[in-house]
Amino acid sequence: MSKKEKFALYLTPEKKAILERRYAEDGSRSLTGFIDRAIDFYLDYLSANDAGLFLPTSIKSYVDGRLGQLEDRISSLLYKQAVEQDMVAGILADAYQFSEDDLRRRRAESVSNVKRTNGRISFEKRVREA
Repeated sequence: MSKKEKFALYLTPEKKAILERRYAEDGSRSLTGFIDRAIDFYLDYLSANDAGLFLPTSIKSYVDGRLGQLEDRISSLLYKQAVEQDMVAGILADAYQFSEDDLRRRRAESVSNVKRTNGRISFEKRVREA
């Protein structure tokens, strides 16, 4: 056992009362042991710099599972959207013969619209503006 040093610890009476009650609830043999373990936990927390390491395994597992389901759902929706967008682009390219200048102008306009609307594009609004 390593040598321990004694030092003064100043607490408010309320905090001291809570500390005395909680160390008994925790099953610690002494206040010193309880405080020592609490300090170790907090120092590990700061070193890890990641509160996720301190989550109970069951909660972490549940959150990971739900995030995995969300990732799968979003990936599926984005894939379907990309297929639909490719279909529309193919139909338009077949129906209209756009010049390089037309495509550059249209791309610049689309980038501006997406930035202005924060990606919330409405077909009806675009038709009204055209």
